Amino acid sequence: MRSSEVREAAAALLGAYRSGTPIPPLSTTYPGATIDDAYRIQQEQVRVWTEVGDRVCGHKIGLVSAAIQRQMGVHEPDYGHLTASMFHPQHRPIPAGTFLQPRIEPEIAFVLGAPLRGPGVTVDDAGRAVRCLLPALEIVDSRIRDWKVSIVDTIADNASSGAVVLGSTPIDPADVDLPSVNCALLRNGTVTETGMGAAVLGTPINALAWLANAVGAQGVSLEPGQIVLSGSITRAITIAPGDTVTADFPGIGTVTAVLAEQGPS
Repeated sequence: MRSSEVREAAAALLGAYRSGTPIPPLSTTYPGATIDDAYRIQQEQVRVWTEVGDRVCGHKIGLVSAAIQRQMGVHEPDYGHLTASMFHPQHRPIPAGTFLQPRIEPEIAFVLGAPLRGPGVTVDDAGRAVRCLLPALEIVDSRIRDWKVSIVDTIADNASSGAVVLGSTPIDPADVDLPSVNCALLRNGTVTETGMGAAVLGTPINALAWLANAVGAQGVSLEPGQIVLSGSITRAITIAPGDTVTADFPGIGTVTAVLAEQGPS
């Protein structure tokens, strides 16, 4: 894609945030767009957000299950950026107007205590860099109409990011066997999905190592204090205004997100 087309595509996505109206798939509008182009579109949005005062606080990892990779026709995950404005306190209602087509998924969040600079980051390197774990809920969203996304669409759309809610009690990663972590996802008190940490590339720490190497190839480091969402442990579920969703991770804790009945974006 030409630089002018990258800016045009980013502007269309940014316009969808403002208007609340999804746009047609970028993969249709720009049929020759590649994964590299999609990350350029993502970075252009991050540039705009930071220019107006937001700041990057970490990253999210997506496409961590073999099934979704097969569906998307890719062989590795993708990533997006987490900015300060995406974080919301648990139990406090999040304005429903913030989102266009929200879904929610449970994840383990890594809080980094040391930098990770790829390429060449190993799983052991990644494990040593983690200061603590937190249970997390990610509200994923799409600025693409009807969630009709290809890999190019979701990457360009900041890996379909929406919002993040973190638990409040940090856990020492040495106390947790990540592949064996169980999770139950409850919507309005009813269990809707269950899963295990092994669903995330065999173990969530593999996802962290992958991310450090992926962004390292672009000259970017993961820094102390940043938060990394390692990928969904269950299928995402659709949520609607008024829903309360809790992720229960025995041995790690719980985290609850509330989508307000209504509210301004």
